[in-house]
Order: sequence, then structure tokens, then C-alpha cells
Amino acid sequence: MAFKKLLKLFAPAAALLGFGSPALAEEVGFDRGDADPALWVVSDDDTKIYLFGTMHALKPDLVWFDDAVAGAFAESDELVLEMLEPDEMEIAPVLRREAMYATGGGLSKTLTPEQYGRFSAAATGLGIPPQALEQLKPWFAGVTLATAPLARLGYLPDSGAEQILQNAAAERGMTQIGLETFAQQMGFFSGLSEEDQVAFLMSGVDDLPDMAQTFAEMEQAWATGDTAAAARLLNEGMDETPVLYDVLLAKRNAAWAEWIGERMTQPGTVFIAVGAGHLAGDDSVQVRLAEKGLTATRIEY
Repeated sequence: MAFKKLLKLFAPAAALLGFGSPALAEEVGFDRGDADPALWVVSDDDTKIYLFGTMHALKPDLVWFDDAVAGAFAESDELVLEMLEPDEMEIAPVLRREAMYATGGGLSKTLTPEQYGRFSAAATGLGIPPQALEQLKPWFAGVTLATAPLARLGYLPDSGAEQILQNAAAERGMTQIGLETFAQQMGFFSGLSEEDQVAFLMSGVDDLPDMAQTFAEMEQAWATGDTAAAARLLNEGMDETPVLYDVLLAKRNAAWAEWIGERMTQPGTVFIAVGAGHLAGDDSVQVRLAEKGLTATRIEY
């Protein structure tokens, strides 16, 4: 189903997600001490822009911030992310507006009895009373269910690629830029129709049993720079939810390619780090750049 793939595309909603457990990592069999995620560069005479696909939460033992990635980062003057961390005062009002029902609304009123039964069973199985999620809009309830089992397995957002890069940028006093705001990103989901939000939630309920294995496979694809496998994992089932795919992936990639095109008119070196799903597949940022006459070249290392 598309639910688990979409979570890997969307940074703020998936910020607490982990990718596999120690046991699964051993099963997929890659060297966690020498991960080599994919890296691209777009350049002209006076501008260089690196494109790096991230995972938003990773285990601390995965060594990736070295070799070509560290070299490209050290060379850069600016770090560009999907979103900069919002001010704490901003988070609560945005979530109240975008992620929660107003008085009188609730999941039990939105879902059919059959849907609510499946949702309740999934939440209870995770140790979450369904009533505790009653006021959450379907999209946010879905994200909450998805994050619960993975956080319980001990995966650390502080070990995610974005956080590591932001820490390094702060140490250098490096300029940091967000392509989107927190409110914008929450709005991507809340702007979906109720029907699409419910489809997202119920797809997540169905996908929960396979979530850990799927994320373990995605981690392997990312760590080994296997963009073909990443695209396959991310695109599986996308045709089932074309609206979600368009809103969360295709339109955002096109907007980011536009930003990159404009940034190429200014001199300097920039390190752009966005979710790995945005740099794989037929609607990737690289494909959109090519349509603008800009070539993103894979850096082999």
C-alpha cells in the first residue's frame, strides 16, 4: 500500500520514524559502518548545488556522514532542508488548526463502524486507547499509529540525517534555509479531502504489520545508494492514491526544481538535503531539473 511509502516522503510527519531494527539490519546484510547514500551535483561556472537524499530517523551505528558526503558538505556555504525546525510557540496552534477536529468532530463520527473497528483494534494493539486519538483528523491519526511501534523500537530522530547536518551546520555558523514552513507541510495533509485522509489512515492500519520490514529494506536501499530499489519501494502502490502522490511528491518536487533553477543564477555552493523519496522515480527532482535543462550528475564514491 502507499501509506508506508508516503510516510518516508514527508519529513515533519515522519520525523519520529525509524528504519529497521538491529535484527532486521543484520538480515538485509549491509555494512552499517560504511554506508554510502546517493549524492548528486548540479553545477555551472560559478554555482554548485549538491543534492542529498535523507532518512529522517536513523540508528546511531549507521556511518554515512563521511567520504563524498562530508566533503560536499564541507565545501558548501548553505544548507537547504525541506523545513527548518519551527519555533515551539508555532507548533501547538498549527497542530490545533491542521491536525485536530473542532468541537463536535471526531474519528468515531468520521469513520464507518467497520473502519472504526479496524482502527480501534490497531490502536489497542499498540497500547494506545482509541479514545486518546478521537480528536485527531484521520491523516494525523494515521501518522500517530505509524510512529508508535517504530519509536518503541528505539530509533532516534536525533540520529536522522537532517539533525546531524543541522548540528554540523550550526557548529560552522553555516546559513540554513527551509524550502517550506511547518504550517505549509501540515497543510499538505490537512488540505486533503476527508475521503483521502480516511484512505490514508486505513491504508496505514492495514500496513502496520509489515512496517518494520519495509523500513529495513528502505534503509538498505538508502545506505547502499541503490536508487532503483528506493524508487521501487517508494512507488509501489502509488497508483492507488494518486491525489496523495501528487500533493506530497510530484508538486513539491516541481517546486523545489524551480527553486534550484533560480538559485543557479547566483554564485556559491549549496548542500540540499531532502527526503530520499524525492530523489528517486519518474517524478524526482532530477527529472524536473532535466526538464529545465539542468543536469544532476551522480557522484560515484
